[in-house]
Parts: sequence; structure tokens; C-alpha cells
Amino acid sequence: MLYLLAAQRQLLAVAVVLASLYPALPVVLGLALLHERITRRQAVGLLGAGIATVLLTLG
Repeated sequence: MLYLLAAQRQLLAVAVVLASLYPALPVVLGLALLHERITRRQAVGLLGAGIATVLLTLG
């Protein structure tokens, strides 16, 4: 629903970047709420997603 609203208001670039972070959200919530430990592979994935988001917003 919000994705369609952003597309209508010409904020599609922002909506796409935020939607691409969806796979990282359960990991972050697990860390914050359930105090789960992350594996090295998950940490690299989160770091990569963060770097990619920064690069997309700058470029």
C-alpha cells in the first residue's frame, strides 16, 4: 500500500531502497527484541545492505 502511494507521489527511488532492506528487518528485530546472536554471514549481509543503501542514496 505505501509502496503504491510513494510511486504515485514520485518518491519511487526512496520506496525501492526501503523495500530492498526488507530481508534485513527480521534480523535487526531479532537482535533488538529477542536478543539473538547473529552469525558472521548475517553480519556481512547486514553490512553489505547498509553500504548498498548508502551508495544508492548518494548516487
